[in-house]
Amino acid sequence: MLKEPASMDELVYFTRRALGTKGFAKAWVLRQACPKCKKALMGKPVGTKGNVKIRAPEYTCPSCAYTVEKEAYEHGLTCNVIYTCPHCENKGEASVLFHRKKVAIIDEGDGGKKVMVEAIRLPCSSCTSNIDIIKKMKK
Repeated sequence: MLKEPASMDELVYFTRRALGTKGFAKAWVLRQACPKCKKALMGKPVGTKGNVKIRAPEYTCPSCAYTVEKEAYEHGLTCNVIYTCPHCENKGEASVLFHRKKVAIIDEGDGGKKVMVEAIRLPCSSCTSNIDIIKKMKK
């Protein structure tokens, strides 16, 4: 059984998505403790006015100011997913590496063209077909 987060403050990523007409996915990535001091959770740097710099290329520890590059930090994270498979309607849960891959999907809103998008891909535990949680597309 996966541990669901108590608040958004302990998360790096969270999404709820409908997968087709029959599928559903809820995915989240928990923040990790600082590897240097192990006292606080790593997060995006905070500016002088108290606002979080969401586009910053690094993650920092609020207690010891230790800094890690975004790519290095996100490669070690685990994405937890509770899903309903759109192919076989099986309900399950899985943990996969938080690594987005480029996948081809058919965009119905653009006349049925194939489009390359970034997605977190996990296999269904029942039918072993791929379940893709795609990054939100811009329109």
